Amino acid sequence: MNIPLALHTEGLTKSFRGPRSQTVRAVDGVDLSIRQGEVVAFLGPNGAGKTTTLDMILGLTRPDSGTVELFGTTPDAATASGRIAAVTQTGGLLPDFTVAETVRIVASTFGVRDVDDVMDRASITDIAGRKVSKCSGGEQQRLKFALALLPDPDLIVLDEPTAGMDVESRRAFWATMRADAGQGRTVLFATHYLEEADDFADRIVMIAGGRVVADGSTAAIRAQSSGRVVSAVVDPARIGWITDNAPGVTASEVRGGRLHLSTSDSDAVARFLFTATDAHDLEIVAHDLEDAFVALTAPTTQSTPETIR
Repeated sequence: MNIPLALHTEGLTKSFRGPRSQTVRAVDGVDLSIRQGEVVAFLGPNGAGKTTTLDMILGLTRPDSGTVELFGTTPDAATASGRIAAVTQTGGLLPDFTVAETVRIVASTFGVRDVDDVMDRASITDIAGRKVSKCSGGEQQRLKFALALLPDPDLIVLDEPTAGMDVESRRAFWATMRADAGQGRTVLFATHYLEEADDFADRIVMIAGGRVVADGSTAAIRAQSSGRVVSAVVDPARIGWITDNAPGVTASEVRGGRLHLSTSDSDAVARFLFTATDAHDLEIVAHDLEDAFVALTAPTTQSTPETIR
């Protein structure tokens, strides 16, 4: 079935003037297509170009080159018609208004009269009378989420939506988003919490150095970090010798009082530790999404973008 595109970007670039007048290329040729109903996580290290890309998608900044289409039209037109809404990291709230006043004022611009359901879905009913300036960072994010829901958008863009939220608020937020996605809403979200991407996204797009370096399902992305990690408690004085002599080790790290060895042959490393060292409490685990994230966004991988199926 040919599902229509909610978002299509082609050749997006954006540069800024750096602190010493040098040109900094924040986004360097981003191509991205998202079909209606998809839930896509947009991941990358700090400075990778995530927020700049999202700003161009939302029409908050113009690309130096390239195009953005939302439901076949421009970001400005999609926003004006209420087909796209966003939860951003900063700005957009007036500190002297209460939470309820903020929601009602914005709702009036969309012709929405009943705001109770939106406030309940965003879990802000209990702080309705609180001034925005008195709200915590997490509470302000929930308020922004409520505002984004008001036009009942077809695509919602979330830039670090759970920043500042406690664990319970994050859990409630994603429960709401799961329900919305189940109704067919398209969701594009950037997050530093990799477990959120792993748990919620159908697809992950990774960006580094202003370029897309990987694009695929969460399972496929995770599989890109091949091999396993063998960890054990060893004599600290022998760590250097072990890492130099263990077979097939690609990386090593001492963490939590244990030596962690990344390898493509965990059986050989385990045998080596048991027979050639005094290692004990040995564990073997598969790489996770965090391992894939580190591997795919490392500087040496940024010149080889790939689509992962």
